Amino acid sequence: MIRSKRLINRELSWLHFNERVLQEAMDAHNPVIERLKFLGIYSNNRDEFFRVRVATLKRMAQIEKRKESLPAVPASKVLKQIHDMVEQQEEKFNATFALIQEELKKHSIIFLDETNLTQEQGAFVHEFFISEVVPSLFPIMLKNLETSDALQDNAIYLAVHLKDSGKKKDDDFALIMVPTHVLSRFLLIPSSDENNYVIMLDDVMRYCMNDIFAPFGFNTFNSYTIKFTRDAELDIDNDISKSFIDQMSDSVKKRKKGVPVRFVYDENIPEAFLSRLLKKLDITGADNLRGGGKYHNFKDFMSFPKIGSKNLIYSKELPLPHPLLKPGKSILRAIREQDVMLHFPYQSFQYIVDLLREASIDPKVRAIKMTFYRAARDSNVINALINAARNGKSVTVFLEIQARFDEKANIYWTRKLTEEGVKIIKTLPGYKVHSKLLLIRRKEGGRNRYYANLSTGNFNESTAKVYADDSLITANQDIGREVNMLFHLFEMPYNPPKFSHLLIAPYQLRNSFNKLLNTEIRNAKAGKEAWVILKLNNIVDKKIVNKLYQASRAGVKIDIICRGICVLVPGITGTSDNINVISIVDKYLEHSRIQVFANGGKPLYYISSADWMVRNFDHRFETACPVYDPLIQKEIMDILQIQLNDNIKARKVNTSHINEYVGRNDGDENFRSQFETYTYLKAKV
Repeated sequence: MIRSKRLINRELSWLHFNERVLQEAMDAHNPVIERLKFLGIYSNNRDEFFRVRVATLKRMAQIEKRKESLPAVPASKVLKQIHDMVEQQEEKFNATFALIQEELKKHSIIFLDETNLTQEQGAFVHEFFISEVVPSLFPIMLKNLETSDALQDNAIYLAVHLKDSGKKKDDDFALIMVPTHVLSRFLLIPSSDENNYVIMLDDVMRYCMNDIFAPFGFNTFNSYTIKFTRDAELDIDNDISKSFIDQMSDSVKKRKKGVPVRFVYDENIPEAFLSRLLKKLDITGADNLRGGGKYHNFKDFMSFPKIGSKNLIYSKELPLPHPLLKPGKSILRAIREQDVMLHFPYQSFQYIVDLLREASIDPKVRAIKMTFYRAARDSNVINALINAARNGKSVTVFLEIQARFDEKANIYWTRKLTEEGVKIIKTLPGYKVHSKLLLIRRKEGGRNRYYANLSTGNFNESTAKVYADDSLITANQDIGREVNMLFHLFEMPYNPPKFSHLLIAPYQLRNSFNKLLNTEIRNAKAGKEAWVILKLNNIVDKKIVNKLYQASRAGVKIDIICRGICVLVPGITGTSDNINVISIVDKYLEHSRIQVFANGGKPLYYISSADWMVRNFDHRFETACPVYDPLIQKEIMDILQIQLNDNIKARKVNTSHINEYVGRNDGDENFRSQFETYTYLKAKV
């Protein structure tokens, strides 16, 4: 029984989270195309999990083999548990995909493959293949392949067995990458009836294989999908003659040649062909192999075309206007009068772009400072900063080069901003800057006045449409001055100033939360009001978990909303009786971090960039910002209570029944927190 354990392994907890994503694909109440997209999200999540976490465990397992003593839970044992859980989830995944295909048929969306095209459909597919696909195809004959380094990570390939029915040529073998990096995975075939016909790009290639290899004397082809997942951890070469950007750029290139940690293949591939592939690609170890269906890389389903009736996808809710930010009015003036809290995606991220645009042309604005972790591909935020620099403002940016899988994009933006005269604060080797900060300095009455924006999520207009985050914009000068101090700290990290309002990692964030929890413990023992509400993405740090257990034993009531990994186990008699943990996975990705402490009847509110993990407390620059405005405090509490009352998309975390829905009691009405939050904020407009 899971409940008998004080801590859950973080990797297994992550798999529990990804199963909650899979549950959304399984939920027949969700629009059917959205269910298909959740399969894509699940698949994409799992790929990253193997590239990073499983790759790390495999390294650890290799080290353990060379040591006489083993940790309490060997990495090899965890890998076995991961393998078993992934296999169980894969069965659910395949069954769900089959059910979704049947459901799509009911809505006149039909998947075709290379075996069931009509003559007219085949002619269209062939024409598309010749004009659009062929220019991106570069077959590799297996006999000519010297190393798997030539194969791209996480791309899908067709492994093709080439035959000549006349026996004039010996059989041969080839690999062809399916070019989803330049073409959609899905081709819509024109229809003469009410149906929408879709064929996968892989099947387009299978149908037209003769066009590729017939000139070489082959006329019979059997194709099977394969895919690599490589170790994606970066090994950074500390060559002092190189800039850190150059080191990171080299490391990103090396990632393309990482050790394969998973090789997936069509289970219908003949054993002899599979053995030939594995030998040629130098892939060994049964734990690295997984058979599957005809199709892989379901992450492409995240971009499935919007076809069929409107009720097959989520209805699109227009972002709500903020009642304090009027069209055509100065945002800076509005902030001077009152703090503003934006809730994305319920309210528009465009307010942040508009704020930067206003600051870029305001003659009294002298400087703009900003941090970036993940920027949008065509970032209007960065373009606004470039415009500010062109308008003569002093613009300073910390752009985190080490953001995993965004390194290449961030290197590009760093160089682009530098070319435009923006000052770039150098990345700090060994520490990531994960704080989400914007600071505007304006000259008013001969004195500097600060306007600060502190957010739980990235300054990214693309993800802000689907990530649920909170973003505080304030003219509180105490906070503004400390944000400015923090930017100076990024440049001189070895002489930290004293912060009186912001809680900053790696210097004081852990100790500050410990002190806040200790206050609740003392108040509970004294018979005073004592409770905590936490909203986080991940809770992994064992020390803070033990502090939460201590608080629970003292009688502190703790409610936790944790979307992802949670190693804490609620409901253990005598340990965590007073802790309740739920996870909400729904239309939007819950991403905000909020901490509220009763504080003896005078609650303290914080929004933060940090999850409760060792890396966030000890190895990153993170910021927790106090919320002082009573109206915003009430708004935060109202939304937290809405989420704690969710009985549709909330799951119980780490109970005896994994991912059991909270559910409704007899007579309860449906209460879906994301829909209720939109309604709540709409009523304020």
